[in-house]
Amino acid sequence: MSGADSLLASELLCDLNDPQAEAVTHANGPLLVLAGPGSGKTRVITRRVGHLIRVVGAAPWNVLAITFTNKAAGEMKSRIANLISERQARAITVSTFHSLCARLLRIYADRLGLPVGYSIYDTADQQRVIKRSLEELEINAKNFPPAGVLASISNAKNELIDAKAYTTNVSDFYGRTVARVYTKYTEILERNRAMDFDDLLLNTVQLLRQHPAVLSELQDRYRYVLIDEYQDTNHAQFLIASALAARHKNLCATGDPDQSIYGWRGANIGNILEFESHYPGAKVVRLEQNYRSTQRILGVADAMIQNNRARKHKTLWTDNLEGEPVRVLTCRDEQHESRCISKSLQRLHDDKQIPWGSMAVFYRINSLSRVIEDELRGAGVPHQIARGTAFYDRKEIKDAVAYLRAIVNPVDEVNLLRIINTPTRGISERSVKAIQAHSLAHQTAVDELIRNPLLVSSLNNRAQNSIARFGKSLDQWQRRLEESGLTLRGFIESVLRESSLEEMCRNDKSDPDQERLANLGELVSSAQQFEQEYVFEIQLGDEDHTPSLNELLLAMLERISLVSDVDAVDPDQGAVTLMTLHAAKGLEFDAVAIIGVEDGLLPHQRAREDEHELEEERRLCFVGITRAMRYLILSHARYRLVFGQSMPTIPSRFLKELPENLIEFNKPDSIDAHGGEVRNDGRGERALAGKLAGEFPPGSIVRHPDFGLGRVLHVAPMGAHTRARITFNTAGTKTLILQYARLAKVEEFTEDGF
Repeated sequence: MSGADSLLASELLCDLNDPQAEAVTHANGPLLVLAGPGSGKTRVITRRVGHLIRVVGAAPWNVLAITFTNKAAGEMKSRIANLISERQARAITVSTFHSLCARLLRIYADRLGLPVGYSIYDTADQQRVIKRSLEELEINAKNFPPAGVLASISNAKNELIDAKAYTTNVSDFYGRTVARVYTKYTEILERNRAMDFDDLLLNTVQLLRQHPAVLSELQDRYRYVLIDEYQDTNHAQFLIASALAARHKNLCATGDPDQSIYGWRGANIGNILEFESHYPGAKVVRLEQNYRSTQRILGVADAMIQNNRARKHKTLWTDNLEGEPVRVLTCRDEQHESRCISKSLQRLHDDKQIPWGSMAVFYRINSLSRVIEDELRGAGVPHQIARGTAFYDRKEIKDAVAYLRAIVNPVDEVNLLRIINTPTRGISERSVKAIQAHSLAHQTAVDELIRNPLLVSSLNNRAQNSIARFGKSLDQWQRRLEESGLTLRGFIESVLRESSLEEMCRNDKSDPDQERLANLGELVSSAQQFEQEYVFEIQLGDEDHTPSLNELLLAMLERISLVSDVDAVDPDQGAVTLMTLHAAKGLEFDAVAIIGVEDGLLPHQRAREDEHELEEERRLCFVGITRAMRYLILSHARYRLVFGQSMPTIPSRFLKELPENLIEFNKPDSIDAHGGEVRNDGRGERALAGKLAGEFPPGSIVRHPDFGLGRVLHVAPMGAHTRARITFNTAGTKTLILQYARLAKVEEFTEDGF
């Protein structure tokens, strides 16, 4: 190594510990970095990229770095830009799996017979298509909730099981019904020239498998592949990464089995646990020093996670201060719990000067947010809920984006029907249903009927004229897309103006501050910024290529479609953040409160009889605990309202796994909201147990929010609890405690499948 090279290397390694430096300087061959929470893994990945380019001599365009959120990708790219030149940083591919796949499918669309202008449906779009599928198949959505059906289809796609294969392999009633919906769902997507998120992965796997020349070209392009959060990869993502790295074997996988929390959506923890068997001779580096949390918080987390079996051992340690004990609050009910948490946060803000934006409240399920949100609002504590993509979920933005999607993809009926009467143009809901019915009956595309409304005889003259005018506007915008000299910003401005969306927002009396109009303006601004960045990046690889307006619009819509929930979290807003434990992944706060730490909530009740799910629930709790830097509160209530009834609860088994010397317990007596002693002789609980046994006798048909429909086989009151053995149509036989099971008795049922 020359003197100059040595200087470059020392700059990249100057503030790294030995294991971090070891991971950064490993040049070629497979590398597994087991990174504990707060161990600086993002620093390692970015420094490794810098080392590959500045010291090893890799070309920037030969480096592919993949992470799981757009926010993380943006942060990673920003850090890399501080290590190398901006031009080099822009030549590196840093993206999510879905963004990479969307880009590859645009480039190689012709190889798979895909339309270049395909739509990418977000979760809301997918739900609408599922509901449409259920309607066309005349399946009751109450018996087959769209979210559950969509989850089953998504899991199948992640395992590369298409509708035909799924239909062949299922035998039970629920599976056969999902197979019918899956087939119809696929038909509607194809009819609309649309893909969902899972299709991006599925089709990319097919591209790499069926076209060796494409695979070879990509392997030559991406000679160094770095994947963050490797424990969260599913089967399709594993195959994509393996295929891209197959020639050069330069795959760097960074992650932590102890933070694998997405098994419910297809993530396979085996991908990281079995890395060394997939890549014999791989170098393994353990990052065990934690730079985030106090010794007590880290000690609590480490003690708990060591109860899991599916893991690779790490000895977590930190040089940080010992810190204050972890507080465990035992509260009377959810109202009392929310008051205690609110007051605790206010004390930290007032006495310890912890900013509101450096605090968070986590919960296992979204429904727990209501009470704490009400309490914080009443106490005047600023707060934000991390739920959804704030900007792109606003109605006026979704309407504007629907126009743009319908323009680039004329057969996208989901978006066409969203905007056909937005703003109102005299096309009633009855007219829309007439178009849909004619389209289904005559196998005629909706966009064709919009352009030829006379084909639908049930439409009156007024509706036909209004629809025809709408169709002419779409034609004009589509022709304009082919014109030269128009910027992306100018095109979007013209659509907003000519569609009357802009006028509708300007004249909206319910929005006196004209925030909706300002949001449309922000969309235009984002288009201008996107065009500048996109053109610059494209011309880095091909100086002679000037992207067309159509290409720019497709790329912008692709980016919008791939924005995730976590991207909306903004710790700098100066507000306490409320979010689910799953959404908290990758974040950190000075103070964290986890509420509802009770059996049935955390761990979730579906993990009662499944050791694998129980371990994932423990990992989820571990993730929540290790988000805390200085202060951690775990709370549970002795009673909690369930469907309007006050039910006794059981403290989470995870609390028993915490070292008592690191914990400060607050007894119920000491924190009773009214200053009195909390007493309970158990008689009320035993009376409730007897009542529940009578409400759900053997033979009863019941509905469970997770397991669906079932039949009660046996009921046994046991002291304060009532155990029921229930056989579920889709989930098999379970033993549940009725006080916590959230069962609803089904009095009338027609299509039960029993």
